[in-house]
Amino acid sequence: MLKKPKLSFWQILNMNVGFFGIQYSFGLQQSAVTPIYDFLGASPDQIPILHLAGPVTGLLVQPIIGALSDKTWNPKLGRRKPYFLIGAILCSLTLIAFPFSSSLWMAAGLLWILDAGNNTAMEPYRALIADQLEEEQQPLGFQMQSFFTGLGQVLANVSLFVFPLIFIGTTGALPTWVYASFFLGAICSIGSILWSMSKTKEIPPTKEELIKIREKGSVLEPLKEIFSAIKDMPKVMWQLALVYLFQWYALFCYWQNSSKSVALSVWNATPENTQAYSEAVSWTGLVNGWYNVVTFLIAFALVGFAKKYSAKKVHAVCLIIAAIGFLAFPHIENKNLLFFAITGFGIGWASMMGIPYLMVVADIPKERYGVYMGIINMMIVIPMIIQTLSFGFILKTFLNNDPRNAITFAGVLLLIATICTLFIKQNKQPQL
Repeated sequence: MLKKPKLSFWQILNMNVGFFGIQYSFGLQQSAVTPIYDFLGASPDQIPILHLAGPVTGLLVQPIIGALSDKTWNPKLGRRKPYFLIGAILCSLTLIAFPFSSSLWMAAGLLWILDAGNNTAMEPYRALIADQLEEEQQPLGFQMQSFFTGLGQVLANVSLFVFPLIFIGTTGALPTWVYASFFLGAICSIGSILWSMSKTKEIPPTKEELIKIREKGSVLEPLKEIFSAIKDMPKVMWQLALVYLFQWYALFCYWQNSSKSVALSVWNATPENTQAYSEAVSWTGLVNGWYNVVTFLIAFALVGFAKKYSAKKVHAVCLIIAAIGFLAFPHIENKNLLFFAITGFGIGWASMMGIPYLMVVADIPKERYGVYMGIINMMIVIPMIIQTLSFGFILKTFLNNDPRNAITFAGVLLLIATICTLFIKQNKQPQL
């Protein structure tokens, strides 16, 4: 086995710059798509099903792309970079088209394409860290992705606050600021990916690995590899899947309902009150931007805590802090105090974007990094699919169709995820 070279801080940073553009796009999905659906006439209980695109495309695209990238090698582009490029191009073109949505179902359809592009670009990024970095540098690599997650989503959310002040009025069916935010997202997506590709040279496979890569298989080979990997999946990944069930169900509840919760608790407004609701959306963009500021400020500190106390303990503490923030969020009537509540989620989000991978990466065989990172994403999107199919009924039947109750429900789920985290047992400890 070839020894991987030790990379400098700046080499690891350049490698992950592309994650910035991907996460700008995800930031728009989290904070801008629900208001767009509202502007186009969606009812509250329709919102979960309209967000089905994200988890379903993640479920289908990421493990397949992971398996394909494990079996790819191009002398010029490498193993993972071809998929970064394809995903970024698809994502950028869709971001340009999205603001021209003239109907609810047009916007929903474009979201499916946008998510397919995002997932194609994002999945190989997790595997790239495992490919390129020795175990002692992997915590920095994964938390660098947390840093760029925060930075990209900060810019996306700040654009939702700043652009409505600059771009007044409507263009077509949507406010003009939507066009500005999404066009900037398109530039960030392709630009940041091209930067990383130009600055990063992937480690070539050994002769033995190259022979395996060039072995021709059937068109169903990626699917066979996925099912085989699930069958052989380490126990620690099954335990992480239980944590993710509650964790990611909770996050989808927050992202779908944060703007409407703020509109009710602070402005006492609904989407029908266009002016007040637009103010609430803008302020929520600023609030969500702040939790991502917290994320990129604290991401690297969590590496040190994980080395000292273990990844499991760090993640559990971060989940508790995030849960407290969610439980307080819907009861706040002063818009400025929302920043204090959402700081808890920023700390939790910093952990969610990197620390769980440290719990499992030591148990994953090197030749299956891509497919197993795709399977971890399946653990993320399956709870989201369950949420999109079930939460409309829960919200309408048990939570009085009140988005503030949805945020409280999310806080309770994060507390359950914390308990599940504490039961995780790692067979191998990463060399932190």
